[in-house]
Amino acid sequence: MLSDVTIRYGRLTAVRNVSLSLAEGEILFVTGPNGAGKSSLLRAIAGVTPPAGGRVDFADHDVTGRAPEDIARLGLSMVPEGREVFGSLTTEENLLVGTGMHAKERNWRARVASALEEVYETFPVLKERRHGQAGLLSGGQQQMLVIGRALMTNPRLVAIDEPSLGLAPNVIDLVYERLIALRAQRALTLLIVEQSSTRAMMAGGRMILMRGGEVLLDGDARAMGQSEAMQAAYFGYGEQA
Repeated sequence: MLSDVTIRYGRLTAVRNVSLSLAEGEILFVTGPNGAGKSSLLRAIAGVTPPAGGRVDFADHDVTGRAPEDIARLGLSMVPEGREVFGSLTTEENLLVGTGMHAKERNWRARVASALEEVYETFPVLKERRHGQAGLLSGGQQQMLVIGRALMTNPRLVAIDEPSLGLAPNVIDLVYERLIALRAQRALTLLIVEQSSTRAMMAGGRMILMRGGEVLLDGDARAMGQSEAMQAAYFGYGEQA
């Protein structure tokens, strides 16, 4: 997926020569301290931040430098950090924004109705609140909404930036429970930025640890989370001053 990718913001190098593969149906956590380059990595994959060097491949296409909407059409949905909802629109209107479908497309209404029903089955509270303003939803409900919106296009890969940020532990558990179930039901590939390595350990799957724009560790999430190497890499033990 990534081959020697470098991302810069002016003189600041956020990601340095990172290569990364992601298998279909895999769940991959990207963890590390603040400023490690985790979110920049997601933005490069989604086309939001074009890399300064290297190559990005997705769905058997070279998507380096391509527009986010072009990459989305190949089957990538991104859920950015911050639960960006259209507060004045209803919950259902927010979901419909995520369809990416045009009314002139064949079977448009049936496809939208089917996608909506699948989202409502995954997050029943959204169906209960479908006619209410999205801005009045709780933080956890808004997180479910943006994930549901990402699912409306029936994506192959969902990239999620900090899904647990600012949520109560029981809500985080529910969100992850639904994500893991979706992965099994739809054969979804999940790429999740999560600062807490503990959450990655609990969910299982594969994990990479980034620090200073580089990937320092890559392996089984549960095994890595219990290793001294993980703690040393996360906090930078042994680095010279």
